[in-house]
Amino acid sequence: MTKSAWCLAGAAVLGLATSAHGQTPPAPKPAPGNTVSEVVVTASRTNLLGVATTASQGSITRKEAELRPIFRIGQLYETIPGLVVTIHSGEGKANQYLLRGFNLDHGTDFASFIDGMAVNRPTNTHGQGYSDQNFLIPQVVGGIDYTKGPYYAAVGDFGAVGSAHVRLIDDLPNQVSASMGTLRDQQAFAGGTWHFDPDDRLWGAVDVSHLDGPWSPPSGFHKIDAVARFSHGNDADGFSLTGMYYNSAGRLETDQSIYAVQDGLIDRYGVLDPSDGSRSERYSLSAHYGATGETWRFASNASVIHSTMTLWNDFTHYLFDAVNGDQEQQDETRDTLSGDVAFTLSHNFGSIRSETVVGLQERNDSVYIDRRHTHDRAALSYCDLPNPDGISATPYAAVNGACTADRVRLNDLGGYVQNTTSWTGWLRTVLGFREEDYQATDHSLVTGFAGSGSQTVPQPKGSLILGPWLKTEVYVSAGRGFHSDDVRGVFGTAPLEGFPGVAGKTPFLATATGEEVGLRTNIIPKVQVQVAMFQEDFQSELTYDQDAGEDSASAPSRRQGIELSGQYHPFDWIELNTDLAFSKARYNASPAELAEFGLNGPFIANAPTFIGSFGVLVDNLGPWFGGLQWRNLGPYPVVDGQQFPRDKGYSEVNLDVGYKVTAKLKVQASVYNLLNEKAYAAAYDYTSRLTPTGAPVDGLQVHPLEPISARLSVTALF
Repeated sequence: MTKSAWCLAGAAVLGLATSAHGQTPPAPKPAPGNTVSEVVVTASRTNLLGVATTASQGSITRKEAELRPIFRIGQLYETIPGLVVTIHSGEGKANQYLLRGFNLDHGTDFASFIDGMAVNRPTNTHGQGYSDQNFLIPQVVGGIDYTKGPYYAAVGDFGAVGSAHVRLIDDLPNQVSASMGTLRDQQAFAGGTWHFDPDDRLWGAVDVSHLDGPWSPPSGFHKIDAVARFSHGNDADGFSLTGMYYNSAGRLETDQSIYAVQDGLIDRYGVLDPSDGSRSERYSLSAHYGATGETWRFASNASVIHSTMTLWNDFTHYLFDAVNGDQEQQDETRDTLSGDVAFTLSHNFGSIRSETVVGLQERNDSVYIDRRHTHDRAALSYCDLPNPDGISATPYAAVNGACTADRVRLNDLGGYVQNTTSWTGWLRTVLGFREEDYQATDHSLVTGFAGSGSQTVPQPKGSLILGPWLKTEVYVSAGRGFHSDDVRGVFGTAPLEGFPGVAGKTPFLATATGEEVGLRTNIIPKVQVQVAMFQEDFQSELTYDQDAGEDSASAPSRRQGIELSGQYHPFDWIELNTDLAFSKARYNASPAELAEFGLNGPFIANAPTFIGSFGVLVDNLGPWFGGLQWRNLGPYPVVDGQQFPRDKGYSEVNLDVGYKVTAKLKVQASVYNLLNEKAYAAAYDYTSRLTPTGAPVDGLQVHPLEPISARLSVTALF
């Protein structure tokens, strides 16, 4: 660990004795003496004029979370401008995230936190940064604070492209609700709060749901979520303790070859291997403590998480094993301990107002990971090693039934300092520095290999803010961030997780640098507008490997783009909003360098050129409330390195209409994919063999968008 990181760590520990601010919230408080109007909350987002660090950061209100129509919990994150949350393999897996021209797969480079707990899983059995949101209950969401780009000192691993911090509510109204849908889905929820006195309260909630979907055979996906929270005081002065539980199981519908549909082997919503599936379980306990003084703040949190997951995926069918097929079982058992503390001190130097945050964050993961060759979910005695031709494999004996099996320990220690200074009424600077110390050990139970290593990454960050003038601010930002790589690829125990040998060694931490210029303005009455132009370079792109169902490190890359967001609130009961994001994604390497990664061009697969949305939120229009949301995912290449072929993306319109029958009873009708768009939620291009005796076929492998469906919900308060 470098000297600067030790200094940061020491300063943060000293702060425990006095004050602080935990994970710096993406919606910061104004520096003392900042002459701006009070923050105003509209139906969807908090007005951050005068307090934001960049033009692209924001805070989603609970109101939007309540009114926005969502089919699955992951889509709650689509309240973040320019983010698409889709799916390619079934409800029991983490969602697919796309933002700023990045295909973030199951969570790489999009850091998500719930009640301060990191959701991303480094060195995961299925994908680096894997982020399964299924343990979150929508009724307990208090809001979402989000960032984009590597400009925030308190955001570490996986946050270089974006991050989201989900806040839980402080008080849950006593209620029960039930819903039924046309895709054979049912859900039941019950929750409420017990107030001991004005400062002490305990709330709890349980959610049980089942979904078959349009799939043949039915998904049979079911899950149970439970959460309980005791709190004293508030986040600034008080403490809380939260326990969460999640369990789920069901079938998976992996992407299927379009030839399987065209040849009549399956219908549009069919699967070639109905034994694909998932099961997951998660327990967590998290605690928060905060205190505030006249010129200081202290915040801290700690959590412990135990999780298990098993996935059965068959992507290539009979390509490598013409007898038993190519299904693989991926297992993981993980224990995660994490905590962070931060100390915020306000300074006054005459007319200059300044605020300094010093923080320390640490996360430790103990993981068992394996991969097995299976048929109908039963482990086989052998494994298949794909040959260089990509259409055949060499079998080898499994070790205790496993093709790979690793015990991994990870420790991520990050110290940071960030200063916000208001030099004048129109000039503000935010300067930060973070240093990461990442350490890992890996013991392969198959080969006997045991290795350890570490890496540090210094990360300077800064923003210059001019204004407000005429209710308008201009932002100029730059910074450095990173994502961690799967340590099995770093050590070479699972070669598909690393660089090709000719390209050099896979680093523990792949760095990213970003620049952004933008503005936000409220100059038009009842309208808020944010504009941001960005560029971001990555040392190493993570790409999806369909043969292993995992991510592998690839060539350097660059994204450039522009985002526009606006909210119009003509009356108290309605808001119109739009988000438009245009991006250009390219590998940033010479033809010779690209060839080392097996690429014959600069185009990045599954990197969308456009993401757009338009929404309407209505509340308290007499007894009526609801929302309408149009979301568009633009076209993208499906072959890495090549501009064509391309998938057209999709448009989806979702509608939610609610009616308050009485003050204690409300009903809601939701319609998803209102226009019955026949498109693909995700599309890839790779080779598979559909039958044991068939020939290998190369082409689109797709996961169709669900057809039009409806859901009726009834909620009673008591």
